[in-house]
Order: sequence, then structure tokens, then C-alpha cells
Amino acid sequence: MSLYTWLRTATVGFTIVLATATATTANAAPTSAAEPSATASAAAAVTLRYDDSRAGGWEAAIAAGVASWNANVDNVKLVEAAPGTRAEIVIVATTGWPQATLGPVRPGRQVRVELGSQAVSQGYDKTRIAAHELGHSLGLPDTKPGPCSQLMSGSSAGTACVNAIPNAAEQARVESAYAAGAASLVATDGRVLVDAP
Repeated sequence: MSLYTWLRTATVGFTIVLATATATTANAAPTSAAEPSATASAAAAVTLRYDDSRAGGWEAAIAAGVASWNANVDNVKLVEAAPGTRAEIVIVATTGWPQATLGPVRPGRQVRVELGSQAVSQGYDKTRIAAHELGHSLGLPDTKPGPCSQLMSGSSAGTACVNAIPNAAEQARVESAYAAGAASLVATDGRVLVDAP
């Protein structure tokens, strides 16, 4: 192989390696630049703790209701309170109709959710009840009467309704309530909304 052929082959090889390294670096830069933004938005979310230690028999429905809210809103996240820590949302099982204090609750404050077995005995879905009552804690009033597609229509949607997902308007209202973090939230007015038909 002549020196000219060898140099030409080496130069082409070096150019390919350099181009590959440049492309890899160029592609990696936007990813790492986007990471702080994703971290910043996650850090901006208001975290609310819930205590369901007195809601025996409702654990699966509460977990599904919490998962529904966490999957559909970004500005607030619901997490289970560690034993012995104060929770913003206290959830208890009762024998009456479901009811909850109207929020939006802010960190350090406290609201109460009562998951009433009377609604279940009437045929209403437990997961929808739990998600609906959590919606009150996040600041959403009832929208009765309303269709099944509205989580906050509650019992007015009928016993056949099992929708536990907030619609776009409900999601937007909660996002707006928690958009500027906890500092912008007004204190709850203490109104209790009872969800009997």
C-alpha cells in the first residue's frame, strides 16, 4: 500500500470517527439540557400527604383514586403519609354518605375525607367515590347534575358510572389551583360537601 493510499484511508477513518463523536455529543446536549427543566417542574409540584390508616376496606379504592389524580395532574402530587407524620388529607371510613372538606388544601393545613359505606350499599363504585372525594380536597366542588364523564358529578351520574378519571376541565382547574406552588393557595373555607343523591 502506498503512503498516499494509507494517508487517504486514515483521513477518511478519522473523519468518520470525528463526525460520529460530534453527532453523539450534539444529540446528547439537548437531553442533558432538558433534564434540569424536567427536574424543575417536578420540584415545583405541591406534595400533599394522605393518611388512610382509618379507612379500612377502602385501601384499594384510595390507591386507585390517588393514582388517577397523580397520572392526570402535574402541579400537585398525592403521597401516602409515613406513620406518625401529619397528613394534609385525613381519610376515614364511615357508615354514612361520602363527604369531604372543600380545598384546595395546602401543605401544613388539613382536610377530612369520609368514605361512606351507605353509598356503596346503594351501588356506587368505591374507586369513583374515593377519586371524587379527593377532588374536593384539591378544590373541586360538585357539578351536579352531570354526566359520568365528569368525575365531580358524583352520585348524579348514577350507580352504573365507574369513571374515576377527572376530565380535562377538572384537571385544568386543579392545575390552576396549584400552578404557583403552595404559597399562592388560599386557605380552605371549611365547607363540607356531602355527596348524597
